[in-house]
Amino acid sequence: MNDDGLLAGPLDIDGPRRQVPVYPTIEARRGVMLQHRDTGLVGVIIDFNPPRLTLRDSDGRDHVLRYAAGAVRANVGGTTVAVSLRSPGPASSPPGITASGSVDPGSVPARIARASRIWVEGVHDAELVEKIWGDDLRAEGVVVQPLDGADDLAEKVRVFRPGPRRRLGVLLDHLIDGTKETLIAADASNPNVLITGHPFVDIWQAVKPSVVGIDAWPIIPKGQPWKQGVLDALGYRGTTAQFWKMLLGRVESWTDLEPPLLGAVEELIDFVAPPEC
Repeated sequence: MNDDGLLAGPLDIDGPRRQVPVYPTIEARRGVMLQHRDTGLVGVIIDFNPPRLTLRDSDGRDHVLRYAAGAVRANVGGTTVAVSLRSPGPASSPPGITASGSVDPGSVPARIARASRIWVEGVHDAELVEKIWGDDLRAEGVVVQPLDGADDLAEKVRVFRPGPRRRLGVLLDHLIDGTKETLIAADASNPNVLITGHPFVDIWQAVKPSVVGIDAWPIIPKGQPWKQGVLDALGYRGTTAQFWKMLLGRVESWTDLEPPLLGAVEELIDFVAPPEC
């Protein structure tokens, strides 16, 4: 194996975890100008209902953005900040935030599981969804189950017998035009089933490459096992299981994930656990 991988040596699986950054806090007052770091959007605060932040741009259009501490800057190119519902002071502190960016409700008993479910393709997908959205899912009473592959999805949907109060959400890898996943999704079409996905070959790619200290995930030629190809390209000498353990351990919050996965999972949660239910 080539010893000159992109990481210039093996990864330290047991290395120190990154410290959670602390940002100065500003009050969420209407009219305060902010810049959203991921999109570059500049606007003034219209509404703040964590984890949703609404900014109005210079053309008068409102944009609802997902918020977490450090997601915005004060003014254009200014200091990265956290936004608080109240003015910061000695007797108050900003509300806790879950890994998904939602406001932490504190010690609230988990809701009894709904009949609705979210299916993901494999164990790694389920573990990542649980790590980031676990608090949200327990609060909503939603169970996530791995499919161990989606080739027979249509039959599994038929056996599940989805209905208005027994909804099914499905998260697929590599859901782009021309892939087999697109055909699989079409075959499993049902008014009580929502199938979303991300464009990545594997859930590993939905983790930002900076989490493991690289600029981009390697491009693996077709016909070569993707995960093993990644390990070879990175010069990683462990197993795929060891690499995944390391990768999952370094994911701290939704900010470590790519936007297509964030949107897909949020859409599924909203579908299987609508507010009126």
